[in-house]
Amino acid sequence: MNDNYVRIFDTTLRDGEQAPGASLDVAEKLEIARQLARLGVDVIEAGFPIASPGDAEAVRRIATEVGNSREGKRVPIIAALARANPRDIDAAWEAVRYAAKPRIHTFIATSDIHLEHKLKMTRAQVIERVREMVAYAKRYCDDVEFSPEDAGRSDPEFLYEVLAVAIQSGATTLNIPDTVGYTMPDEFGALIANIIKHTPGADRVIISAHCHNDLGLATANTLAAIRAGARQVEVTVNGIGERAGNASLEEVVMALRTRPNVFGVTTGIDTTQIARTSRLVSNYTGIPVQPNKAIVGANAFAHEAGIHQDGMLKHRLTYEIMRPETIGLAQSNLVLGKHSGRHALQARLVELGYRLSEADLDQVFRRFKELADKKKVVTDADLIALISDEFYQPPEIFALEDIQVTCGRPGMPTATVRLRGPDGQSVVTAAIGTGPVDATYKAIDAIVRAPNTLLEYNVHAVTEGIDALGEVTVRLQSHEPEPRILGGHGADTDIIVASAKAYLAALNKLVAGQRDASALYLKQVFANGQGG
Repeated sequence: MNDNYVRIFDTTLRDGEQAPGASLDVAEKLEIARQLARLGVDVIEAGFPIASPGDAEAVRRIATEVGNSREGKRVPIIAALARANPRDIDAAWEAVRYAAKPRIHTFIATSDIHLEHKLKMTRAQVIERVREMVAYAKRYCDDVEFSPEDAGRSDPEFLYEVLAVAIQSGATTLNIPDTVGYTMPDEFGALIANIIKHTPGADRVIISAHCHNDLGLATANTLAAIRAGARQVEVTVNGIGERAGNASLEEVVMALRTRPNVFGVTTGIDTTQIARTSRLVSNYTGIPVQPNKAIVGANAFAHEAGIHQDGMLKHRLTYEIMRPETIGLAQSNLVLGKHSGRHALQARLVELGYRLSEADLDQVFRRFKELADKKKVVTDADLIALISDEFYQPPEIFALEDIQVTCGRPGMPTATVRLRGPDGQSVVTAAIGTGPVDATYKAIDAIVRAPNTLLEYNVHAVTEGIDALGEVTVRLQSHEPEPRILGGHGADTDIIVASAKAYLAALNKLVAGQRDASALYLKQVFANGQGG
């Protein structure tokens, strides 16, 4: 037995499925079990066979198909849960017997609260039940795990006695549950240490920990147990489970990996499978992972604050204690938002292929900040639209300064527009249309006076969500000096503003073309001596 190896016992399919709304069908359980094997867990607790025919069938399928195949580096142990009575143990064995490495996991409560109010049993009766039922399970299976439910609130002296009897009767693993998440890390660590010290035969078995998160301490208690000598931990993917959930597999594993100097132990987990496993469990259970969840949350490797982003760009260790690649993610994510700085924006633009001068970067950074105040996150698509809007437009002969629209039913859609003209003066006018965009375009036409026919108007969201950046493209045909088709586009979180920008972009091309033609005509006239 390697004293520095911690066995990962995954109970996502049993305790995790007990989370409200997390019910899984047989096919889903089987797929998750296959992924857990690829992840490299040592034990898969596949279910509680006595609970329902579906649960029994799921355990049987997992035992047969996953418990005999090498999905990962090794074939995992397949465990089935049973209360300490013959009927439960029979059902557990019938379901798990097909695995290459089957385990029966039986339990009974040992706290006085449970004995008095739930079991209606004396301590002596509990000891005798443990003796009989562990021995009963041992007749079926060499690998028997025993758990004293609510161990965290049990009398330690009674607990030592119960555990000694379980060892004498054939248990090979003793699992110590903090069933209601009551203990503090120092308390739970001391409990594990004292069990190892005071339980006869404890040196011949594996001591395990099973912690719940009612006070937010499941991971901390599990790590305390490891430091105290526990060499198996019972965890779930994403920390799902009863009430506030269980100790999180990814948190425990990555703590051990990140701080080897503190724990000095190893696991068999392929950490590059963590992100994939997390997504699979979340998708099948329908329980989303909170964005700020450690290790697998959307924000776990995301940085928005300008100070953090600047540090990350200089050296990632400034704000990351582990690499995203170690859990199967491609890279860290510098989230662009209102807290982001110039350095982060410049780095993202370079990644997108835009290398701007300092002056142009200043201009884009100003527009970026304006957009970030309207949106929570500025995406790559937003930046591309912003760059196009800023640098790939014709010269601004007429520039949009302000626009206000009233529309709806009943009423007449009205747009009031203020444009800055080529002489630098501002002109305001209002118009009524069939809709807000039509009214806006009529108001602009009243100022610009460049006759045209609108051929095409398209609008689409270039990003996701209710705060999406909208992009509008238009095509129009000029009437003079000769028919030409001109295009324009604009982007803004306000679709009417984007529409106005797109229309003005096309009109500016039209007006610029008319000016160029007039200038060329006058130049030719004066060159031929026809002027004056």
